[in-house]
Amino acid sequence: MSAAYWTISLQLFGALCAGGLIGLERSRRGRMAGLREHALVSLGTCQLMLVGVWSWQGALVQHPYDNTSTHIIQGVMSGIGFLGAGGILKEGFSVRGLTTAASLWCTATIGLLMGLGFIFPAVATTV
Repeated sequence: MSAAYWTISLQLFGALCAGGLIGLERSRRGRMAGLREHALVSLGTCQLMLVGVWSWQGALVQHPYDNTSTHIIQGVMSGIGFLGAGGILKEGFSVRGLTTAASLWCTATIGLLMGLGFIFPAVATTV
């Protein structure tokens, strides 16, 4: 297995663990969108970012950061914003779900950071 596969595996595993840790904390407090949701959001966004960073040309080839990655980031952030908005509920004078929406959005950014290979900011954000 080449170094590229190890790098990608580490990035995917890191995104899964980071999202899982945030989701675990929320699950323990009985909040909406727990372990599975946060782990999957982080892993999925990492996968999307890896598509923008790596290409398959008979073998894995890493290409430099370009506008393709920024388009992926913009699409992910819009989609996650829409997903998070679905979790916001208004009951009388109280509003619930804002923290769920914010944590899903932040978990998506962690997945994007892992996908780009920015491990330190992803870990710092998770902590």
